[in-house]
Amino acid sequence: MSETSQPAHLQRKLGARHLNMIAIGGSIGTGLFLASGATIANAGPGGALLAYCLIGVMIYFLMTSLGELATHNPTSGAFFTYGTKYVESGFGFALGWNYWYNWAITVAFELVAVQFIMKFWFPDIPGFYWSAIFLAVVFGINALSVRGFGESEFLFSLVKVLAIIIFIVIGIFMIFKIMMTPNVSVFANWTKGEAPFVGGLSALIGVAMIAGFSFQGTEMVGVAAGESKDPQKTIPIAIKQIFWRILLFYVVCIFIIGTLIAYDDPRLLQAASSENIALSPFTLLYEKAGFAFAAGLMNAVILTAILSAGNSGMYSSTRMLFDMAKNGSAPKIFSKLNARGVPMNALYATTVIAALCFLTTFIGEQAVFNWLLNMSGMCGFIVWLGIAVSHYRFRKGYLAQGHKLEDLAYRAKFFPFAPWFAFILCAIVVLGQNYQAVLNGDLLGVISTYIGIFLFLVIWLGYKWKYKAKLVSYQAMDVRPMNIDRE
Repeated sequence: MSETSQPAHLQRKLGARHLNMIAIGGSIGTGLFLASGATIANAGPGGALLAYCLIGVMIYFLMTSLGELATHNPTSGAFFTYGTKYVESGFGFALGWNYWYNWAITVAFELVAVQFIMKFWFPDIPGFYWSAIFLAVVFGINALSVRGFGESEFLFSLVKVLAIIIFIVIGIFMIFKIMMTPNVSVFANWTKGEAPFVGGLSALIGVAMIAGFSFQGTEMVGVAAGESKDPQKTIPIAIKQIFWRILLFYVVCIFIIGTLIAYDDPRLLQAASSENIALSPFTLLYEKAGFAFAAGLMNAVILTAILSAGNSGMYSSTRMLFDMAKNGSAPKIFSKLNARGVPMNALYATTVIAALCFLTTFIGEQAVFNWLLNMSGMCGFIVWLGIAVSHYRFRKGYLAQGHKLEDLAYRAKFFPFAPWFAFILCAIVVLGQNYQAVLNGDLLGVISTYIGIFLFLVIWLGYKWKYKAKLVSYQAMDVRPMNIDRE
């Protein structure tokens, strides 16, 4: 098909059910199935639960902020567009590139996790081959039309949701069974040793980053808004539903794991240290329940979750790069669409970054896994900071220009407390990650922990210096709603 006959815009073919599952698919992956064990092992059941609850409240505020922005201006550029329009062009530029490489790196992280999972069944086959196979699958799905991607993600996420519901039912049954056992306290694991809070405040801040990484992906609904049907209706529905579902999944699962598996259980510690990451807390609980056959099945579910999260990550990062290219903030070559409405050049570029998973051949699986986890977690929090700042300034500019809140398609609650709370909590988690390294002058520790911040600031300040970018004033701010028909 000639270039002139190619579609000019992305195709709006995602419905409310697709948006729900894309957000769930992006956020329920290795963070819940694999990394949740680390939160309980490091901070105890109480510390882990508190961390997930705090981050969950913050996510609720961020999702309502994003809901207001995305219904008013539904674009695949999302955070890049909002940062540019409502804060500063350099801020939006850095935010867009941060989001792109954040999810491209996350895809690589998920592909490294595939290697650990496949060792459960095939310990003698090099992990390199499994990463290559799964990368090809994720690339193939994203090369389809957006409708094909939406349907595949719906099915992947459905498997995860069903698995979590079954896990919760079995866990609750086990808890009640313990309650009926004489002389056994239900909360024995909450009171033994240093429990429920292990490691104090520093441990709580540390696991908050892991909890935050687990929740990352809920903001994908903002990117998917650019290809959703009737976004003024579907986005608010998705915003309301996905948060409560995800929070319920995480909080209930953490409570069950913390209640039934002791934080100092050697097997949990083994899984948390990633020496044998295939032994997730979910698998350990099934074995504890006597379902030995379910261990392999649970690992298959985890494998599906990894594929789903990688699939969603590939989608969102590709769309972000496309939108930046369309607006002149990335090479124009990435703005081209094929006959199916897919930005293939942007997909190729994202796939190249995802191929970082092959570094395991030279560096080692565990080193690459930890590096990618740390990098992705920090970048995700920067995106959330950007959402809070963008929404705060949008609302202020919207009112300053004489507009009425009643005219907004969706209005975020608890303003201005909500964006301020989200901003402050994000900042505390980000800056407090490895403050010991800062106090002790551990340069290598500081760089490995805060490299995501360094990179964001270099991009932002470099753009600001080159183009003399200035903060957008409230009166000059473009707060007009997007005309979808003329997007």
